[in-house]
Amino acid sequence: MVVEQTRAAALELLAALSPSQRSEISASFDIPDHQVWTYLPGDRPGVTLAELDAAQRALAMRLLEIGCSERGYGDTQSVLFTEAVRRGLAQAEPGSAVDVGSEQRYYLRILGDPAGDGPWAWRINGHHLAVHVTVVDGVVAFTPQFFGAEPAVVESGPHKGFRALPAEQDLGFELLHALEPGQRAVAVFSEKAPDDILTRYDPVADPGVLRRGLAYGDMDAAQQTLFSRLIGQYVGRAADVIGQRTWKDITDHGIERLTFSWAGASEPGAGHYYSLAGPTFLAEYDNTQNDANHIHSVWRDLHNDWGKDLLAEHYASHR
Repeated sequence: MVVEQTRAAALELLAALSPSQRSEISASFDIPDHQVWTYLPGDRPGVTLAELDAAQRALAMRLLEIGCSERGYGDTQSVLFTEAVRRGLAQAEPGSAVDVGSEQRYYLRILGDPAGDGPWAWRINGHHLAVHVTVVDGVVAFTPQFFGAEPAVVESGPHKGFRALPAEQDLGFELLHALEPGQRAVAVFSEKAPDDILTRYDPVADPGVLRRGLAYGDMDAAQQTLFSRLIGQYVGRAADVIGQRTWKDITDHGIERLTFSWAGASEPGAGHYYSLAGPTFLAEYDNTQNDANHIHSVWRDLHNDWGKDLLAEHYASHR
């Protein structure tokens, strides 16, 4: 269902574009920069949301709605809204239109042919938002995926008090505070948080850069429930069928092997960081910049970023 809906939405968007827009947004699936991405400000290949009219932008948002869960889609809108607040764009003013994509430099790109039988992908990428969706033989991969926010909490103006991505922080602190002293000594690897997520925007995530922390299998039932909820905060951004497959992959490879690592402050308001890492799943959260009011969070699938495992199976069966 998700695959066919994604295909239909991509084709509808392409049909609604002008020839020049279609040329800008389209690329071959095997283009050399396929796995080049970043969450920093700056230009990317593709067409920005700001270059689309309202109807075209709605079709672009439809791709996000299909790929994400309801909560995950809400998170994308929260990121876009926070960026509009940061930049002082008109769309962030009270009473303005809800079309948060207008004026925004988030780049949409479609790689490969959604109408064909081969692998294809779409992505939206800009400051603090990167969603990469790969479709191979009727299966969807959803990573790398990055969500961030600056500010994490709006401190002044008409939106004072608005929080972006609150559960990622709240659940992290809740799990940290639920640990016994001995467990906490294993989980906390530094009193100072790193300046950013450690895997950055590398095309291939290296779990070796992370510090091993406290294992899921070494937690009690209540702590494991909190850990599972924290994992779900990342996996749950994806549409149900994608999230369910990810959970199965995590459990099949041993959820007891996942670890929780922490660095920095033990209370909000000062720099803090955590990572969740296992055989297939990796997530990082960092809130250190701008006086700990600037979130970076990432989810990587160590087997299937960019649909890696799906593509290996596809090419093996088409030799």
